[in-house]
Amino acid sequence: MTELAQESTGRGLTVVLFLLMVSATLVITVWAGRQTKTATDFHSGGRQFKPWQNGMAIGSDYMSAASFLGIAGTIALFGYDGFLYSIGFLVAWLIALLAVAELLRNSGRFTMADVVSYRMRQRPVRTAAAVSTLGVSVFYLLAQMVGAGALIALLLGLRDDQTFLGMDGDTAANVAIVVVGLLMVVYVTFGGMKGTTWVQIVKAGVLMGGAILLALLVMVHYGFNFNNLLGDASAASGHGSAFLEPGLRYGTEVAGDAVQTMWNKLDLLSLGLALVLGTAGLPHILIRFYTVPDAKAARKSVNWGIGIIGSFYLITLILGFGAAAIVGSEAIRAENSAGNTAAPQLAEAVGTDMMGGTFGAILLAIIAAAAFAAILSTVAGLTIASSSSLAHDFYNSVLKRGQATEGQEVRFARVAAFGVGAVAIVLAIFAQNLNVAFLVALAFAIAASANLPTLLLSIFWKRFNTSGATWGIYGGLLSAVVLVFFSSTVSGTPSSLFGDGVDFAWFPITNPALFSVPAGFLFAVLGTLMSKESDPDRFAVLQVRAFTGAGAAGTEKE
Repeated sequence: MTELAQESTGRGLTVVLFLLMVSATLVITVWAGRQTKTATDFHSGGRQFKPWQNGMAIGSDYMSAASFLGIAGTIALFGYDGFLYSIGFLVAWLIALLAVAELLRNSGRFTMADVVSYRMRQRPVRTAAAVSTLGVSVFYLLAQMVGAGALIALLLGLRDDQTFLGMDGDTAANVAIVVVGLLMVVYVTFGGMKGTTWVQIVKAGVLMGGAILLALLVMVHYGFNFNNLLGDASAASGHGSAFLEPGLRYGTEVAGDAVQTMWNKLDLLSLGLALVLGTAGLPHILIRFYTVPDAKAARKSVNWGIGIIGSFYLITLILGFGAAAIVGSEAIRAENSAGNTAAPQLAEAVGTDMMGGTFGAILLAIIAAAAFAAILSTVAGLTIASSSSLAHDFYNSVLKRGQATEGQEVRFARVAAFGVGAVAIVLAIFAQNLNVAFLVALAFAIAASANLPTLLLSIFWKRFNTSGATWGIYGGLLSAVVLVFFSSTVSGTPSSLFGDGVDFAWFPITNPALFSVPAGFLFAVLGTLMSKESDPDRFAVLQVRAFTGAGAAGTEKE
């Protein structure tokens, strides 16, 4: 088969598999929509999901395209340092399990703001929580949708002089963004949390299946000898043994420059802090704890999620080193400088080596479908988190002062889903040149800086009050945004947002978490001490609910 015929086969199979997935998930959405009647159904799926089901949905929420494509690519280009992402993401779930999952499920009803505002003035706290949720979700959504556009153009093999179905690369990317945006709106608007969760369960199966298949083929290629795989990867990387050692990308030592070496190591520490703490503050993760019957099920669902996510990140180790060994760093960089196409390139190379070009095209299509699955799953989770927060926290609690009916709240949530989707589509179309890693890192930094400090202090600090909650959320959010804006991520380097022609970077590290997370706690404490407000009786009730589950949502008539 000629190379042109192989590309055509791969494109056709990619489109067919994508359409099959979309059709199956739309059927699920219609089915779920018929069972979505109340606010509890829409926001939390009726709290009827079993731990293993919610665990798969958690894994699907978390295993985004950035995880599947980005981490595999980072490992392929930077070896050991790339695997630090996998370690950080996995360790983060221990924080979520031990400090957040059970307490949040016991203390709230639909959103994080239910917990934070329980013993405070509702309107200012819920407004701040909605702003923070929307900020994190939009940046995360933007990253996924920009990635979707670039991914489709790349996986369809569209170059500057090529077209597919009459579309060039730029047009195909725009169409992909619109399609993904419309699908996420349909999933949330018609299916609510029930539809979104079942879509995520299906997508988790597709993604894990694709990743396991590719990993097995790589190991078969090397006779299940992992040492040989690592040896070939280090030899092909151009870095030798340094490829398997720390320091190739993060925490690098600069000869003769102790100050820069210090900042490099602090940057690594800051990245790790964002990854580990950010997860426990991500709105689309926190909202999943309300979809199960009780706190015990929430804890079990996190255990399921940890098992699925841990297995997945171990697989990325094989995919990343496999891509380095079989495809080679030069070929990966030639296709995408960030390495985001390493896994698809590996699929095509392994398939071609084993059974010829046709099988390579088929395997490429399967991995492309898995990547699309990851994108659709993550954007659906982010959209339901945003629409639920806007409807429950802002519309009902702030605008309607808690007097809106369930029907009104659900209708507003559906309208909000359309609004969030429209904004995400427009921004993504005009933001295709933005650094996706910048957007994802900012989302994690905001979550770790604004949401987590306020959430923890609400549960554990008796003196905490409304002023502390609003100061903590806004202070942490602004600290993260401002520090990233004045870092080399935005200006001063060829790979920055504005390129090296503009330079206003004075913040010496790329991830702000090392400074913005303490700032979030500091603002929360200062805001609390600036106000005399205190409600020890309400705090006592919250503690009983958080640690015993008495009065938790689902134990009473809602």
